[in-house]
Amino acid sequence: MKSCGVSLASTTSSFRDDGKKMAAGKESSECKDGSLSLTAEEKEVLGGLDSRLFGFVRLHEDGARTKTLLGKAVRYYESLILKAEGKVESDFFCQLGHFNLLLEDYPKALSAYQRYHNLQSDYWKNATFLYGLGLVYFYYNAFHWAIKAFQEVLYVDPGFCRAKEIHLRLGLMFKVNTDYESSLKHFRLALIDCNPCTLSSVEIQFHIAHLYETQQKYHFAKEAYEQLLQTENLPAQVKATVLQQLGWMHHNVDLLGDKATKESYAIQYLQKSLEADPNSGLSWYFLGRQSIDKSEASADTWCSIGVLYQQQNQPMDALQAYICAVQLDHGHTAAWMDLGTLYESCHQPQDAIKCYLNATRGKNCSNTSSLAGRIKFLQAQLCNLPQGSLQNKTKLLPSIEEAWSLPIPAELTSRQGAMNTTQQASKAHHPKTEPVLGLCQTPILQQSLPLHMIHSNQVDGLSNSAERKRTSSPTKHLEQLRANKDHLSPAQKLMLEQLETQLVLMQQVLHKGQSSHMSGPNDEQPPFSTGPAQYLQAASVGVQKQTGPQTLPSNSVTQGAALNHLSSHIATSGGQQGINFTKENKPSGNRSLVPEISRHAGDTPNGCVVVKGLSNHIQQLIAEPVGSPNHGDCTSPDLLISDSPQISATNIGKASDKASNNHPPIHTKTNNSVTSSPSSIIFTTTSSTKSTAQTTTHSVTSLNSPQNNLYKINREELQSLQSSAKPNLPIISLESGPQIIPSMSVSIYSSSTEVLKACRNLGKNGLSNSHIFLEKCPPPTPPTSPYPPLPKDKLNPPTPSIYLENKRDAFFPPLHQFCTNPKNPVTVIRGLAGALKLDLGLFSTKTLVEANNEHVVEVRTQLLQPADENWDPTGTKKIWHCESNRSHTTIAKYAQYQASSFQESLREENEKRMQHKECSDNESTSSDFSGKRRKGPFKTIKFGTNIDLSDDKKWKLQLHELTKLPAFVRVVSAGNLLSHLGHTILGMNTVQLYMKVPGSRTPGHQENNNFCSVNINIGPGDCEWFVVPEDYWGVLNDFCEKNNLNFLMSSWWPNLEELYEANVPVYRFIQRPGDLVWINAGTVHWVQAVGWCNNIAWNVGPLTACQYKLAVERYEWNKLQSVKSLVPMVHLSWNMARNIKVSDPKLFEMIKYCLLKILKQCQTLREALTAAGKEVIWHGRTNDEPAHYCNICEVEVFDLLFVTNESNSQKTYIVHCQDCARKTSGNLDNFVVLEQYKMEDLMQVYEQFTLAPSISSSSS
Repeated sequence: MKSCGVSLASTTSSFRDDGKKMAAGKESSECKDGSLSLTAEEKEVLGGLDSRLFGFVRLHEDGARTKTLLGKAVRYYESLILKAEGKVESDFFCQLGHFNLLLEDYPKALSAYQRYHNLQSDYWKNATFLYGLGLVYFYYNAFHWAIKAFQEVLYVDPGFCRAKEIHLRLGLMFKVNTDYESSLKHFRLALIDCNPCTLSSVEIQFHIAHLYETQQKYHFAKEAYEQLLQTENLPAQVKATVLQQLGWMHHNVDLLGDKATKESYAIQYLQKSLEADPNSGLSWYFLGRQSIDKSEASADTWCSIGVLYQQQNQPMDALQAYICAVQLDHGHTAAWMDLGTLYESCHQPQDAIKCYLNATRGKNCSNTSSLAGRIKFLQAQLCNLPQGSLQNKTKLLPSIEEAWSLPIPAELTSRQGAMNTTQQASKAHHPKTEPVLGLCQTPILQQSLPLHMIHSNQVDGLSNSAERKRTSSPTKHLEQLRANKDHLSPAQKLMLEQLETQLVLMQQVLHKGQSSHMSGPNDEQPPFSTGPAQYLQAASVGVQKQTGPQTLPSNSVTQGAALNHLSSHIATSGGQQGINFTKENKPSGNRSLVPEISRHAGDTPNGCVVVKGLSNHIQQLIAEPVGSPNHGDCTSPDLLISDSPQISATNIGKASDKASNNHPPIHTKTNNSVTSSPSSIIFTTTSSTKSTAQTTTHSVTSLNSPQNNLYKINREELQSLQSSAKPNLPIISLESGPQIIPSMSVSIYSSSTEVLKACRNLGKNGLSNSHIFLEKCPPPTPPTSPYPPLPKDKLNPPTPSIYLENKRDAFFPPLHQFCTNPKNPVTVIRGLAGALKLDLGLFSTKTLVEANNEHVVEVRTQLLQPADENWDPTGTKKIWHCESNRSHTTIAKYAQYQASSFQESLREENEKRMQHKECSDNESTSSDFSGKRRKGPFKTIKFGTNIDLSDDKKWKLQLHELTKLPAFVRVVSAGNLLSHLGHTILGMNTVQLYMKVPGSRTPGHQENNNFCSVNINIGPGDCEWFVVPEDYWGVLNDFCEKNNLNFLMSSWWPNLEELYEANVPVYRFIQRPGDLVWINAGTVHWVQAVGWCNNIAWNVGPLTACQYKLAVERYEWNKLQSVKSLVPMVHLSWNMARNIKVSDPKLFEMIKYCLLKILKQCQTLREALTAAGKEVIWHGRTNDEPAHYCNICEVEVFDLLFVTNESNSQKTYIVHCQDCARKTSGNLDNFVVLEQYKMEDLMQVYEQFTLAPSISSSSS
């Protein structure tokens, strides 16, 4: 795919060169009938403008002409679409989306992209569309959907020219979502890319260091920060921020040394930070905290801290800081005034009046008259309020009386007491310093560090922006302005007008929102939920939701803005506005896509969102959710017109019958697990199916952006436009559309020569599509829940079980067929060890210690919990995240722990029996967990896992014993796909051992690449299993995303109640000693030990179409998710073609097509390298050589290996894929290309792999 043919330098220069041409053609661009038109020169320039230039074109600087041209193009396209009643080619909408994106008109861009998606069935081939869509989602903080869009870009075109920008933004979003492993991976991928990006390399390095700090890996963070300081020509702002973080770490982290040394370093770092950037508000703040901790607290210090908290939208923290200030100095006028302002912004006028009165009594009060006027104004407001309204309103902050009596830690109490004594001794008592409250002084609580950290370059604008943020909500403010209508200033009158207009719009939105249900197929919800603390917080108050006390600035990233450090450098096309992040989860439930103007605790979610950029630019967005067809009418005479079901974001037309009931989402979702992603943002309402004459749609339109206009039209004009519509207009097409992936139809039954002939001259188009699937298939996505849902009485099905009595039963062919039947997600083979006379004692702890006592054991430290529940460490709420921390020990040491755990349990049991002799048997045998449920903390246990038994010299007896098993469950057999890899994958085609104590957990997962697995319980205790069929893994993936967990990489333990509510069937059974559990392909499962036991396990790949299909699907899903596939499916497919005769037509076709795709890619890559003059060096392969993976992105690399010159000379052969190689060295000068297979050999394998006759047909 030739995705990035845009040269920034050439494009930018062409903008200037074509300026005169544009001006010259300006007169001719207006047709005689007054309609717009574009000159040939303008069309040529517009042809080079798309989403890839976002952030790299400065429309507000030297790009004024380009901005004018883009605006003209938007109007031209909209007029064409309006005239054609929406019957235009989809490319119109894609380009319209690009133009609006470059103009930073995000609502219109989203609407246009939406229309393109609906019209273009293979939209996913258009990487620039997906990239633009991802940028819009990113702007709206819809991280779940932005991540999906960006991942799809990298999937369809790994060599996309904005891959570095994508990796950067993915890293930031995963950082906010606390998926730190994914975040680190994407930051590193961005760091190695030499292409341009909106952040510099040192800024990306800072994010990596800060990521370590956020994870509390302080030594890694310290090392990374210090290494960053060694960088030559480090920008002052970056240097200041790095020093700032080092200073705070030394102040707060005990691991970095003794207290005196740490404090000394902390002050030095913070002072150096201020030298680098004297305007760094955070550095001043941290020094302030230092002074407090050194008993240097004063009222001024606390007042300053309160101002910082208030500017960072943390009203509770600001309140307590101000209270501390006025308790230290009762006459501190500034603190009382700031406290009054805080209360007023939180709609608590009575408390505000008290504070202003105290301010007037201060010894340094110089603006008594203005305060008196403010007090009078607030008192007038109180008089005009309905009786009882204040009493019934939930307060955001404690009253001044309540706040005055809040406690603080003892150390601050002593400090403040000492300070007060000193102050009272050194000054005379002032008659006006006593507060109105007349309460005795009580120390207050010191709150945590601000969650939302403000970067130094934002501090200058905060003093002004904070005032804007402190304003009351539109509804309350409107009431206040109306009550004082006769005494308003011109500015206030203008604000009253605007708020009244917004109120009308909000009422329309809320009216339709009552019955709205915005969802895509299968009730997929759009990303703009207004649930608590999920997306944007109110700009008017900006309360950041705190989940617990936090003392480190690093934690601010996970809950506050993703770009709180260096974030202003992420530019938009205007070069000014950036993105303000909040933590985002996948929404659920019936939530309408309605941003809110301002939001406080308890406010209705159907309002308007305030989207704040890094430069404190605020956009207010009005939107309307998809309404019921019965709500087609609108009571307002003036309407904001937007994207109708047939037209673009700013035009009106007749709604089609097809779109009258619901608006298709951005991504559709089907039951096929290899389909497009269910991503949906919809900014429209649909018309009534009974009347097309009353179609009304409301756009998401910027109300205060100078770049956007409000398109208004009254009802009569709307009806006249609709009545004059002409039916059956021809579809208008563009001369050229965006570049998409070309498809190449070659039959799998073609000869290899025909395949290579068809591949020739494809150029780079054939290079980047390294995925196995057909070009016709969109990026993979999890399957939806099967429909119709199972009835509730079918959600606890009996587990398929086979009871063996003798060896003959074990080798009976139907047993193999039963286990591999896709309808059976799990099979328990009972009594296997006894039937085959397996010596399980060879795997007992005693024998293992005698055989290899120093063998390495991976240990997982977990919490002892009931098998069917998973609680947080405090035992207060059920969660999905499963605590499982990794360490290592030896078999001997773990055996000692296992034995001591058993002895301790016996001792506890004896003590319990002695204490409860008089109790009944039922009471004494109650569950061990009954008293622990919902009561933390839980006991800590250790689980010995992933013990490698692959060495046939060390474990000869054990491995030989397993050869007694039937062929289909053996570790090595001809019918096992994993036996044809030609190399070892530990734990998959080798045996692994697990040593357990009660409560040891294997968290929820599918096996690597969806292969089957075999697990035998050695005993002496039992294990409890939970199993969910493969069809439902998409539902569990959704639950993981909802709980901010990575389905593939995180440790999670499902909530059975939630699965029951979601109609997910769960098989639950006990595995006893000697039982074999067969997990079928793709089955989701999780296991907990009931007693003390050992288990052995490995993977098996049956030679079936189902197994191969699921393995390839997971291979592609892993690639989309940037996760390494342990099974190299390309390498395996070629080995299967060499070694196996396949008689199943479905399996044969899938393997043959995989070979076809790889053959095509190898040939096109060779031709491209030859054309570029790059020599391909023969390298060959050795016996048992493993498959190769890219050292950077971890995708499988087949045949042609890109190795750095240095690595090649040292014979270390660090492999890169061609995409990563080009990112690090654009012309591949620093790489050599090693060839492992001759094309003739691959062609021969391809030719000789033919469908074998089935056994039944050959015998007949």
